[in-house]
Amino acid sequence: MNLPGLLLALCIYFPVTSGPFVDKLSEAEFGRLHEQLQASSEVPWRTIPWKISLLDAQRASLSQKKPIFIWAMDGHPLGCT
Repeated sequence: MNLPGLLLALCIYFPVTSGPFVDKLSEAEFGRLHEQLQASSEVPWRTIPWKISLLDAQRASLSQKKPIFIWAMDGHPLGCT
């Protein structure tokens, strides 16, 4: 059996025959998808009174008798640590 020849034939055959089938995107379809992907102005997290300063957050939590939620992270923002 000629294994290197078989592997070469498979490497040539499969990329040609099993390539991804890609439809063309029309301008109307692009416009519809683009509109769907835009952030809504009524997202709930925008209604939260976020504090940048920890001291301001502490004062607000004491006066309103509410807990502080701290989101802290260490490392690369894309998770590549």
